Amino acid sequence: MKFSEQWLREWVNPANDTQALMDQITMAGLEVDGFEPVAGDFRGVVVGEVRSVAPHPDADKLRVCQVSDGSQDVQVVCGAPNVRDGLKVPFAVVGAVLPGDFKIKKAKLRGQPSEGMLCSASELGLSDDHEGLMELPEDAPTGEALDAYLGLNDVTIDVDLTPNRSDCLSIKGIAREVGVLNSLLVEEPDITPVEATHSEVPEIAVRAPEGCPRYLGRVLKNVDLSVPSPLWMQEKLRRCGVRSIDAAVDVTNYVMLELGQPMHAFDREEIEGGIVVRMAKANEKLVLLDGQEVELTADTLIIADHAKPIAIAGVMGGEHSGVSPKTRDLVLEAAYFDPITLAGKARHYGLHTDASHRFERGVDYKLAWDAMERATALLMEIIGGEPGEVVEVASKQDLPQERVIDLREQRVADVLGIEIDRTILEEILTRLGLHIDKLLKHGWRVHVPSFRPDISIEEDLIEEIGRIYGYNNLPVTEPTGSLGLRPQKEAVRPVSAIQNYFVDCGYQEAITYSFVDPKVQSLVNPEVDGIALANPISSDLSVMRTSLWSGLLKTVAYNQNRQQSRIRLFETGLKFRKNGDAIDQQPMLAGVVVGNQLPENWANGRRTADFFDVKGELEGLFRVLGIDIEFSSGQHPALHPGQTAELFRDGEAVGWLGALHPQVQKKLELNGTILMFELFLNSIVSGYVPNFKDISKFPEVRRDLAIIIGSDVGFADVERVAKKHAGDTLTALRAFDVYEGESLGEGNRSLALSLFWQHPERTLNEEEVHSLFNGVIDALKQELGATLRS
Repeated sequence: MKFSEQWLREWVNPANDTQALMDQITMAGLEVDGFEPVAGDFRGVVVGEVRSVAPHPDADKLRVCQVSDGSQDVQVVCGAPNVRDGLKVPFAVVGAVLPGDFKIKKAKLRGQPSEGMLCSASELGLSDDHEGLMELPEDAPTGEALDAYLGLNDVTIDVDLTPNRSDCLSIKGIAREVGVLNSLLVEEPDITPVEATHSEVPEIAVRAPEGCPRYLGRVLKNVDLSVPSPLWMQEKLRRCGVRSIDAAVDVTNYVMLELGQPMHAFDREEIEGGIVVRMAKANEKLVLLDGQEVELTADTLIIADHAKPIAIAGVMGGEHSGVSPKTRDLVLEAAYFDPITLAGKARHYGLHTDASHRFERGVDYKLAWDAMERATALLMEIIGGEPGEVVEVASKQDLPQERVIDLREQRVADVLGIEIDRTILEEILTRLGLHIDKLLKHGWRVHVPSFRPDISIEEDLIEEIGRIYGYNNLPVTEPTGSLGLRPQKEAVRPVSAIQNYFVDCGYQEAITYSFVDPKVQSLVNPEVDGIALANPISSDLSVMRTSLWSGLLKTVAYNQNRQQSRIRLFETGLKFRKNGDAIDQQPMLAGVVVGNQLPENWANGRRTADFFDVKGELEGLFRVLGIDIEFSSGQHPALHPGQTAELFRDGEAVGWLGALHPQVQKKLELNGTILMFELFLNSIVSGYVPNFKDISKFPEVRRDLAIIIGSDVGFADVERVAKKHAGDTLTALRAFDVYEGESLGEGNRSLALSLFWQHPERTLNEEEVHSLFNGVIDALKQELGATLRS
């Protein structure tokens, strides 16, 4: 927020100079982002009076003027279109220096002598307006130095406020802070109710009280908007970065800057029936004051009449109902709008206004009455008018509730690291506007004022005390605390162990957005609808991901477009699915492999990684985690039909492994074989607890077996059946040969297995091994239809 130092000092005037004042409010948490003089560097400019104006004999666009500087009349040649008899104007006398080190000298313009220069606002560095001379009030004292008359010994201070300090988005709020910091009283303007002089009142209906818990309206009749705002008001607005428009708009802006309450003025003749505060209807349109036509959404709070929308509540008024020089009757609006209802609405329509900036952060819900009376009095002073009664529509249950917080004296000392005298603490709280309702044995019961929506818990009060007491006055202490070891289940492996494993395998960790392109997601996971974002960063980041593959494949495309052919990435993160009105978040582990299995060098060939390379790496991970996972052929819409495995643990599906489907790969314009996996993290991190077993001293027995089975039977099925019937002393089962040929018949495969038995306490005899071996053969025959190969 920008504000004038002089305006602030009208409210509270500490002994600090400008720099000390800025340092003080910065250390109080209101960071000064910058400051600048309110005018350019000039001297020798006085209030001049144009006594007469005559045409230039040799130039149609120039005028020969007689100008008084308070002591004498001199001739000045001027080309400004608004120069006229009796005009009071800034006059740079001979010898004056204007911004940019421009010196005024005697000169001749088209043969006519000119002693001085009549100035526009832009030539004095007051504004960008260079359309004509800067006009001063008729009562401006001729000959007085312009900088003294306008009070230009002033600076504009720009404070960068955090979003929680909405109470400081006004002169009143900043003055309150400066008063607390310097133990000074704040001199507020006298605001008294304006008596009504007519009986007309606006008809107001609030149909969305949760979004607008309080709405005030008043009719001001017979105003004269041809009267400009006084120069003092224009100057205060300018120094706060607000452009003067007309008296009605200037007054509402002035009250907003002074008190912090945004207001709006409607043309009474343009309101059909009465005012209705409601949510917009689908496809309703409104032409705003800036000329932009917007199509309103159903979640937008609007101000309407009985026929049409006339404003977006808390953001901007409509062009149709705006005031103009023809306006004779005004309807003044002052309201409290719910910050949550208004949050993001201005940005949704590509807008950012002073009003929306304040309402979104929270305005004092008790301020509307004072603002209405202040604005009415100023308008009557400037443009006249006859005020009516103020009409209020309020919903007490929807207004913010008063907050009461118990503050413990010992807690203050513990958090700030210093024991502050109880009297000082009470003085700080009182000056901040906090009402101490009750003195407790070990602290205070504090009522939070309506202008501080950011204070809700005890720690907020302690922060306020530390801020006002002075951060520089707090001792440097090292926080201490006892940190006990939290129990950790040994069977649950940390995610870092998984991450370290993949890094050791040559992968790089990727961190992608949780927001993804809906087009890519529909290819990867077409069976699940993504959750659309209400206000996405961009169209290609507009839905929540239902799979980590979407982001990883986009990363693969990014790298391949930059000539990276070998890509090995993994990611741990959340995927999101709609579950009724709730959103399920599931931790996932995913990876993608493209290109050669090993980095290219003199010892490694250019062998492209295949399905079994990645399967082997996953099996290595499962051994690290201490879990048994079964791979079974499956079908997934994003994976190749012939290279897809679904992973199971104890009969529960835990993930997928496979090659990217060729059609999906073509649409994504990716090169090479793309191998991918995705696993549910919560299903794999818990394994067995390692325990010691004695190494057997007795000999191991091996038996080899060759069987013929159907090609559609996977090794996992063979392994499962064999282990089930091989007994507890089986130590290993390995496949050492696979053969398919015409001699076996179509649809058959030969599989050679080695089975190993070893007893921990004795030597196995031939009969035991033979019995177990025959049991395996019989089970393979009965359950899988296998036959012994001769």
